[in-house]
Amino acid sequence: MSTIEKARLLDQQDPLRKYADEFYKKEGQIYLDGNSLGLLSKRAELSVLTLLDSWKYYGIDGWTSGEHPWFYLSEKLGEYCAPLVGAKSEEVVLTGSTTTNLHQLLTTFFKPTEKRNKILADELNFPSDLYAIASQIALHNLPESHMKLVKSENGQTITTEAIIEAMTDDVAVAVLPAVLYRSGQVLDLQAITKAAHERDIIVGFDLCHSIGSIPHQLHEIGADFAFWCNYKHLNGGPGSVAGLFVHEKHFGTAPGLAGWFGSAKEKQFDLTTTISTAPHAGAYQIGTPHILSLAPIEGALSIFAEVGIDAVREKSLALTDYMMECIMHEMPNTFTFGNPLDETRGGHLFLVHDEAARICKALKGNGVVPDFRAPNGIRLAPVALYNSFEEVWRAVQILKDIVINKTYENHENKRDIIA
Repeated sequence: MSTIEKARLLDQQDPLRKYADEFYKKEGQIYLDGNSLGLLSKRAELSVLTLLDSWKYYGIDGWTSGEHPWFYLSEKLGEYCAPLVGAKSEEVVLTGSTTTNLHQLLTTFFKPTEKRNKILADELNFPSDLYAIASQIALHNLPESHMKLVKSENGQTITTEAIIEAMTDDVAVAVLPAVLYRSGQVLDLQAITKAAHERDIIVGFDLCHSIGSIPHQLHEIGADFAFWCNYKHLNGGPGSVAGLFVHEKHFGTAPGLAGWFGSAKEKQFDLTTTISTAPHAGAYQIGTPHILSLAPIEGALSIFAEVGIDAVREKSLALTDYMMECIMHEMPNTFTFGNPLDETRGGHLFLVHDEAARICKALKGNGVVPDFRAPNGIRLAPVALYNSFEEVWRAVQILKDIVINKTYENHENKRDIIA
């Protein structure tokens, strides 16, 4: 039964409940949009202030002095991040943005030949990935049709079988999400990677909606590359520096886009006209790191190092299970679940309703922060590190009142710029 007593009992039994106090939560608000932008933690705030102090105290010497020397910060944070993606420390670096990293990786690994000259993606992928893929294809003077999209049968999910079937002899590279950003479906990365390599296809994954929410084993499964942002489940701050993974089997492959921060550290300040490329994932950096945008990630990652991604995943599944239970009990047959109902679900739910836009506005007006996805989707992400089961129960009660009493009709049927 979905009662507040059950919610409170679950909270009492929750080993992660103490971490909610580490985050800045607005009084009276239930924040369920951590899959778009995670909340600020006190540790992330402290790491920003610590780094600002290093600039204040050391000036230019901050590059090599202080608690976190800037010259090595991207690689150091890559080491901290590596356990979250199941990688060796030297296979990860924090740099660039999601899309610039995808451009870097495609420029490196998409080498079309007469036979293999297509990039495989899926029609449900986040559009920025598709824009980048389209522009890479155009740079090679290939027609638009050389971006091959895996089709969805229901508009919400993609089957592994459909992905593998699309891996034809003309595909050179596959770029797929680990978790679909709308429905939250978790793809089978191991099966996809195995099938791709059996067909001599390079395969890379977008982890934006999975990192910090579900465990990964990128090195073990042999994925060729991956890329992600750090401001969603990892709580690294708006526009924080992104990350990339390159499997060690590709070390020595020249990056498609070279820049001085891709140099081997001991050679970087030789400033010769020919680059001495770093022997690890650091090679795929281009320009000087955005130090102030890296700063909060250090504090944010320290929480994950302490908690462990397996514990985060366990609570995340419990929270979304409980939320589905509450919704089905309190409002049977009101919403369609666009997300998988089993453990192939990521860190958020996707509710389908014709009045999704106005329901989201009504939720915000009542202190619950959701995420609207056109034309009819409501994403709700109870986050393991700072949301409670009682918050889930209260959010569902507010949602029930809005839907049953149709108070959403008081709101304009027009989405905000940032929903």
